[in-house]
Amino acid sequence: MGHREDLLEGAKRCLLEKGFLRTTARDIVKASGTNLASIGYHYGSKAELLVQAYISLIEGVGERFEPGLGGTVTEPPGSLERFQEVWTSVLRTVPESRPIWMLSFELMFQDERLEEVRKLLAEAQEGGRSGLVAMFSGIPESDVDKEAVDTEGRFYQTLLNGLMVQWLFDPDSATTAEQLTEGLRRIIAATSAGGAR
Repeated sequence: MGHREDLLEGAKRCLLEKGFLRTTARDIVKASGTNLASIGYHYGSKAELLVQAYISLIEGVGERFEPGLGGTVTEPPGSLERFQEVWTSVLRTVPESRPIWMLSFELMFQDERLEEVRKLLAEAQEGGRSGLVAMFSGIPESDVDKEAVDTEGRFYQTLLNGLMVQWLFDPDSATTAEQLTEGLRRIIAATSAGGAR
C-alpha cells in the first residue's frame, strides 16, 4: 500500500476508535505510519480524508446489505417480499456495523465544529440513495435515474436512518423487517381503497 491507502486505513481506524471530533491529524499519521504532509498532498485536508474514510466505512456496510446469502436475491423487484428481504438483510448488519452508525449520529448532532465534514458528506449522500434504489428495484445502480434517486432513494434513506436510530437506541423494541413490511402493506391497502381499511 502507498501513503494514500495507508492514510485512508489509518483514518478509518481512528474514526472507529475516537470518532470525528476527537480524531486529530497526528492520530491519523500515527495510525497510518505516514507523515502530516501526506494528508494535504493526498487528500487536501484532514476533513476530506475523514470524509473519504467514513464513506469507505459506510460503503462496506452497504455492500453487506445485499439480500440473501452471497448477494443472491430471491424475491422479485417491486414486491413486498423484496422490500422485506432487503430490510431483513440491512438489519442483520446492525450488530457488526454499530460503531459506524454511531459515527453517523455523532456527525448529525454536531454544530459548526464539523461543518466542513457535514457539507462534504451531504454531497456524497446521493450515492447512498442510488445504491438503495438499486437494491430494492433490481436496476443496476449505474442505470438508476435522478428522479428515482430524489424520490425513492430519499424514501429508503429516511426509513434506513429511522431504523438505525431505533436499533441503536433499543434493539429489543426496534421495528423489524416484518413489521415495516406489514406497515407498508396496510398503507398501500388504505390508499388503494381511498382511506378505507
